[in-house]
Amino acid sequence: MSPDLPPRGVSLVDWNAAAAVAGRLARPGPVAARADLDLLVAGLRDAAARAVAPVEEVTGLAPADRASALSDVYVVDRVRWARANTEVMDHMTRGALDDLLDDAQPVAALVGGAQVGATLALLSSRVLGQFDPYSRPGGTGRLLLVAPNVLGVERQLGVDPADFRLWVCLHEQTHALQFASSPWLAEHLAGRARALIADVARSSKDFSEARVRDKLSTVGRAVLAAVRGEGQSLLTGIVDADQKERLADVTAVMALLEGHADVAMDAVGPALVPSVAHIRARFEARRDAGGTRADQVLRRLLGMDAKIAQYRDGAAFVRAVTERVGQDGLNAVWTSPDTLPTAREIADPRAWVRRVHG
Repeated sequence: MSPDLPPRGVSLVDWNAAAAVAGRLARPGPVAARADLDLLVAGLRDAAARAVAPVEEVTGLAPADRASALSDVYVVDRVRWARANTEVMDHMTRGALDDLLDDAQPVAALVGGAQVGATLALLSSRVLGQFDPYSRPGGTGRLLLVAPNVLGVERQLGVDPADFRLWVCLHEQTHALQFASSPWLAEHLAGRARALIADVARSSKDFSEARVRDKLSTVGRAVLAAVRGEGQSLLTGIVDADQKERLADVTAVMALLEGHADVAMDAVGPALVPSVAHIRARFEARRDAGGTRADQVLRRLLGMDAKIAQYRDGAAFVRAVTERVGQDGLNAVWTSPDTLPTAREIADPRAWVRRVHG
């Protein structure tokens, strides 16, 4: 093996460098008195605990292992969220290129640690919470609640803080339940991601000066398109037709996860979250507004508009399937990789019902 190549199983992105860059670039959160911050942290921990029973009742799902907590809960700042996501991405990509490392032609990284870190720094001010199923493989994952972002959004929307914190935790604990009820799901998604990365790398092994110039040109066009509002992302021009189809199917699973959690967080009703309708209305208006012009460009460039569409497409799929075959019929989706919806089925829930239920 060439000394210029990393050993097997080592990621080609320097995740430590990415975490360091994100830590330097992440913007500070809103200012609050120490007593208010202590109440925020305690309130988020309490909300995460209170959300567990309602999401099990609303979804009809149950953890495969009742002996463990649904998730380990961490209330974090933006820097710690960014660092945690380098760990998630490391897990999902490590070893993806092992089969290529012994080839005669070296394999170069497509994205550097500094670029990843800068992107995570930008995203760190926008994420309210995230469930990470990879922190303890085969066991309980971790729920990350980004305290400064929760505080900033609840102030911006003018919503009841206790209700909003519980509402956020309902969404994230639904994600925890999805993975806890389907222990195969986390590694299935990671395996699909690794296979796609390996395939893209395998088809991109010409790293001549012309090829590098072509890739830079592709990224430049994506930036220009985002500024013009044309809805392009950094993947434009990089994946071929087959890879695009496989990516669409992975995206369909993400739409299912997000839409299912969105439906669950609203289904608990005003008995548990009295101002749930008001929160949803204000939150959707915030999503649609898209922030400043700079925020809108960033959303398009990073594919965040597609992320918002995932919530809505996935939620529409969940509601349509539930209407046709009930909650138990919907929950067949968590049975195995074969019962997950394809991209076509997310858009046509009846096709999924016909394939899975006959």
